[in-house]
Amino acid sequence: MSDTSKTAKKDGVVESQATVAPADDPTAAAVQVVDPRLLVREEGLKGYWTEFKRKVKGGEIGSLPVVIGLIVIWTIFQLKNDRFLSAENLSNISFYLSATGMIAIGLVFVLLLGEIDLSVASVSGLASTLFAVFVVNHGVNVWLALLLTIVIGIGIGSLHGWFFAKLGVPAFVVTLAGFLGWNGLMLWLLGSTGTINIPDTGPVHLLGQRSFFMDQAIIGAYLLAGLGVVSLLAGSLIEQRRRKAAGVPYRTNAEIALRVGALAVAAFVAAYVLNSASGVSNALVIFLACLVIVDFVLRRTTFGRKVFAVGGGIEAARRAGINVPLIRIAVFAIAGAFAAIGGMFFAGQTQSASLTSGGGNTLMLAIAAAVIGGTSLFGGRGTVWSALLGMLVIQSIQTGLDLLNMNTSIQYMITGAVLLGAVVIDSVSRKSQKAAGRA
Repeated sequence: MSDTSKTAKKDGVVESQATVAPADDPTAAAVQVVDPRLLVREEGLKGYWTEFKRKVKGGEIGSLPVVIGLIVIWTIFQLKNDRFLSAENLSNISFYLSATGMIAIGLVFVLLLGEIDLSVASVSGLASTLFAVFVVNHGVNVWLALLLTIVIGIGIGSLHGWFFAKLGVPAFVVTLAGFLGWNGLMLWLLGSTGTINIPDTGPVHLLGQRSFFMDQAIIGAYLLAGLGVVSLLAGSLIEQRRRKAAGVPYRTNAEIALRVGALAVAAFVAAYVLNSASGVSNALVIFLACLVIVDFVLRRTTFGRKVFAVGGGIEAARRAGINVPLIRIAVFAIAGAFAAIGGMFFAGQTQSASLTSGGGNTLMLAIAAAVIGGTSLFGGRGTVWSALLGMLVIQSIQTGLDLLNMNTSIQYMITGAVLLGAVVIDSVSRKSQKAAGRA
């Protein structure tokens, strides 16, 4: 088979074309192959719609199911109770999703490897207890206590990863042992009182504040919205220039303007709604900042690509020269760090460390958030934004049922059904991708 290739510019888009002649019939006419992404841009909105249908048929549905599900959930609860979409209720949803959402960010890394970490809830409870013990019982500076707590979380996660990566102990067993052991240590540290109140000063206290920038909450909300829009615009233009210089397809100015405009509408509407209540909470601001940073790490760094590679196929990753044990240990360390941070968020909300810290359904909700948001249980596919989407779904269900005065048992059943649906969609999607040759 022979081929010739050429590149050309048309309407600001670098076109890559190849002419291929079949090897079994040298007299046959050459077939011109064009990058499908170029056809999408040339056909405008029709091209994007065609590409969207192609991806759906091929199982590349991304976050579409969870977005549709969120719209359905919000519509149902709003019809049942007109206070559901009120500014105050939406503010409550945004505030309470952050703590479990932070734990879910760490779980996304573990799930990308196709593994599970059952210890994160216990680690979060232990972290809040350690912080309280450091500050209250030993008089350690609050910032130093916060740093020590997060470092301990990293150490615990690294220990789990070492048993898994170096000794070959299944992650399920290692983290299940951690779930029991760290919870027992937390109970021992709390002692007979069972509760340690945290002083109303310092970083953890700020996590319990409902308004960013305190008295300037309104300015802070719009400032954050503007910062997000400007960041997307700058990032998109930098990527466009980089891809243009490399001679590969890139987003046109019109496409960038559409994406930035959509974000601007969503961000400023959200800021307006939250300002109508108590403003943007400190916890939500930090949660969103962590999402942006971690998303960059996963999508734009060598480490992130190695995580996806190990999750996609261990043997292939090993043959590519990736240090698989090191990546596994690092991922579990990250999960431990975010579990500790999540524990600080819970402590900020309650201003205490107690026997219930990290208990109840915290673990199940964190796992459910990552999976419902679109991270695959089979490894190699997902995004940290699934932690946000999944927690929006779960917290919306919790808050909506509370408004309807329904029993907690109903909440568990509905959340379980949504989780099962997410896993079924993931399984069907993977089968569709295999059938389409895209797995």
